[in-house]
This record gives sequence, C-alpha cells and structure tokens, in this order.
Amino acid sequence: QVQLVESGGGLVQPGGSLRLSCAASGRTFSRYDMAWFRQAPGKEREFVAAISWGGGGGSTTYVDFVKGRFTISRDNARNTVFLQMNSLKPEDTAVYYCALSIWHLEISSFLNASSYDYWGQGTQVTVSS
Repeated sequence: QVQLVESGGGLVQPGGSLRLSCAASGRTFSRYDMAWFRQAPGKEREFVAAISWGGGGGSTTYVDFVKGRFTISRDNARNTVFLQMNSLKPEDTAVYYCALSIWHLEISSFLNASSYDYWGQGTQVTVSS
C-alpha cells in the first residue's frame, strides 16, 4: 500500500506563490511516476503536471495553462514530490491532489487520472484578493 499526504495549500493573493508538497510512504518512491491534478468546484479533475520515475530521467510534463508558472520536482531521498506555483491566478483556485502510478507511463498517459493507482487527500489552494 501507498500513502500520499499533501501539504502547503492555503490562501494567496493573485500574483503570489505557493509550494505544495506530497510525501509518500509504503513503496520505493523513486521507481514511480508522480503527478499533480486539481479539481475546482463544479468541474472535473484535471491534469496539472507530472514527473517520471528516477530511471526515466525525471522528465516533466505540464498542461499548457501552467507552463512557465508551475514547476514539478521530486526528492527521492525524502520520498517527496513538489509543485512550485508562481504567478498564481484566481482560476488556479482548486483542491490539488498528488497521484502515483506503479506502472511506468507513456507521455500520453500522464494526463489521464485513470492512469494513477494512488491518490492523496488533496490540499486546498485559494487565490483571491
């Protein structure tokens, strides 16, 4: 079993920054692809960013609307994946979830929530003045 625990959410003004963390336990973290998704009220869960496992070079993938503003990274020694979010906008308001896939994913599969086997409980991010 895997447990994922997100932290770092909160209230921030437009243009501000937040750094989300997702701590994993239960498996060898470095072997798995990780991702961040988000879900706003009344909307479906949507892909934000992903990072491949250590053997895959730690390559990253982003959805267009966060490119240049968000950065996903991982620290395998600490079993943690991060999402640095800069230049935040009100439309970034959502619950952010981290996800883990026990299978090495093709790039096209990163975007699909169904590709992931474990999910965290989510952390609320609110961007408002």
